[in-house]
Amino acid sequence: MTEKTILSVRGLSYTYPDGTKALQGVDLDVRQGEKVAFMGANGSGKSTFFLHLNGVYKPSAGSVYIDGVPINYSRKGLLQVRRKVGIVFQDPDSQLFSASVAQEISFGVLNLGASQEEAKNKVDAVIEELEIAPFREKPTHFLSGGQKKRVSIADIAVMEPDIIILDEPSSALDPYHVEMIDALIDRLSQRGITVLLSTHDVERAMCWADRVVLFCEGKIAAQGSPEEIFSQEELMELTHLKKPVIYQLFDSLKDAGMLPQGLPVPRTVQQLTHYIEHAKENKEQRSKTQQL
Repeated sequence: MTEKTILSVRGLSYTYPDGTKALQGVDLDVRQGEKVAFMGANGSGKSTFFLHLNGVYKPSAGSVYIDGVPINYSRKGLLQVRRKVGIVFQDPDSQLFSASVAQEISFGVLNLGASQEEAKNKVDAVIEELEIAPFREKPTHFLSGGQKKRVSIADIAVMEPDIIILDEPSSALDPYHVEMIDALIDRLSQRGITVLLSTHDVERAMCWADRVVLFCEGKIAAQGSPEEIFSQEELMELTHLKKPVIYQLFDSLKDAGMLPQGLPVPRTVQQLTHYIEHAKENKEQRSKTQQL
């Protein structure tokens, strides 16, 4: 992650035709290569916010800037934005339209000007990565919900945008394929792609995100590191979230005197295990010293 700001939102507001105020004066900056988890109750404004970031929706007020340039809502301007910002919709049926899976995944990268050979190599790579090969020639409307979700993610990943937005990428997936998608998201991040992810999974956000942004009633209620956000009981209640299990276990171990106070909150099971093993070693060392 660099210090360069790749995405800025200023005073973003949006009201639906029926008068519903979905966004109210949202301000946000995102750095290049940052991993940001967007969380909040259903209807809090996350999906509407995402649809503004590549021009699907036009703000009622405010502006969205990509690399410091405001989105131009002309056809040419939107094409330029969508070269840089790719979005995977929560409902894959909103995204898939080609006759076959292979054509679907090829469409975007060919539209960006890749040669047939280059497009084929990229498509083959992402199809293998997401285990899509068994149904690559199937019509997209014959796919299961989980298969459609994987194809919709492949659609965007193959184009290698600067920013990739994933709205509930784990929905309709079984645990095996959730792990597969998580691994792909990690690889995208490692390539320097900025990843914005909407999720209700506090465990995933805790171990993965550089920053958590909490939405509530069309506004950003809070933002900060996972440790900062998930430690605030009032915020958790406001946004209908629970502390990650690892956070709860860590607190219980400290309260029981099994871990010393003052340790940084662990983000992963491996880190918590290291704390426990280190505390055990220290206890054994103190016991030996006392015996001497």
